[in-house]
Amino acid sequence: MWPYYPDLLDKPVPRYTSFPTAAEFAGDIGPADQMAALEQASGDVSLYIHIPFCESICWYCACNTGAANRRQRLASYLDALHREIRMVAARLPSDARVRRIAFGGGSPNAIAPVDFVRLFNELELRFRPVDPIISIELDPRTLIDEWGNVVRGIGATHASMGVQTFAPHLQEAIGRVQPRDMIERSVDILRGAGVTSLNFDLMYGLPGQGRDDLTDTLADTVALGADRIALFGYAHVPHLIARQRRIDASALPPKEERFVMAEMGYQQLVKAGYAAIGFDHFARPDDPLAKAAATGQLHRNFQGFTDDAAAVLIGLGASAISNFPDVLVQNEKNSGRYRMLLSQGVLPAGLGVRRSADDRMRGAIIEGLLCHGRAVVAPELARAVAQGLAPYLARGLCVFDREELVITDGGLPYARSIAAQFDPYRQDSPRRFSSAI
Repeated sequence: MWPYYPDLLDKPVPRYTSFPTAAEFAGDIGPADQMAALEQASGDVSLYIHIPFCESICWYCACNTGAANRRQRLASYLDALHREIRMVAARLPSDARVRRIAFGGGSPNAIAPVDFVRLFNELELRFRPVDPIISIELDPRTLIDEWGNVVRGIGATHASMGVQTFAPHLQEAIGRVQPRDMIERSVDILRGAGVTSLNFDLMYGLPGQGRDDLTDTLADTVALGADRIALFGYAHVPHLIARQRRIDASALPPKEERFVMAEMGYQQLVKAGYAAIGFDHFARPDDPLAKAAATGQLHRNFQGFTDDAAAVLIGLGASAISNFPDVLVQNEKNSGRYRMLLSQGVLPAGLGVRRSADDRMRGAIIEGLLCHGRAVVAPELARAVAQGLAPYLARGLCVFDREELVITDGGLPYARSIAAQFDPYRQDSPRRFSSAI
């Protein structure tokens, strides 16, 4: 049983898919910084392509996405994205090798299959990837047979579907209705197309969700053979995400019940044979993610836990974030301004942050704690964070083994909160983040 200490979970904390987090991004990073970072890139490079459109918008969603209901808007966006691909590729040095390509959103299958194939062909032509691992996020509600041909044609082996829950009454409550047979059919399409690593995104803490709802959804997920599972706690932040105002906040489970659901899910999936990646991600032992965790090769980037070790990740598309060793750069979030800048031949960087040596050191500790449950902490830094760590140490949620800070089994659900003690920026703006569990 995980010990429950509500006072240590009350403060919202980031998911730490980067450090510094996007909350620290400012407007003093622009196209010149983006260009300089691209020209200095070398070695293995990963690409992330953002498609900010969905066939319909789910009420819970915090992604930068809009409805794909205007053909001209989609066409204009894709024209700009093609232009960005050409501009970015032209600035990459010849010794930079693209080894991974990930498509996300929104939903990439919100655009027409033929348009997606043209987009992929543009990436191949301009970046000339080397035996790339290709992954794609997909919405099962619009996953028609033709997309199976597309997935097979581009050689995608990794796919992720937003399932959230199999309970019909919960699907109604969050604005995402997708019957079980629709998910089954999508799984069949993707397996037939050659996908060997299939992820289901699931949620606990949904409005009106009971323990049986979660148990049944996890059982269905296991039965359908998901290779990876991300079990997120729903983050209700209607002050930031206007569409969440359609969700009945009075029906949300209380904090202690969320905690119980998180532990139930963890125990159920581990018993089903999944390896735990942190406390809210799971993978079959033969999946590359589980192997990376077992061998100490797990990392964290804007897609979450990953076995991708590339030091450079280039984001393409409106709001996409690029990760370079010394700087994080985010493209313009507004798709209209994104298109305008590219039409003028200007890279669309709008925000970002430079990473100091101290940022890189703290970021490595945070990544180590979240990915491996341990990290070496220099004595001077340990003294600097001693007050913040004290309540976690006192309750046995983490321990110091010489200079290594180790999160105990009971401390798993507190991992983000423990990691946040090494984040000097987290003294304010807590409302920008989700619950720690």
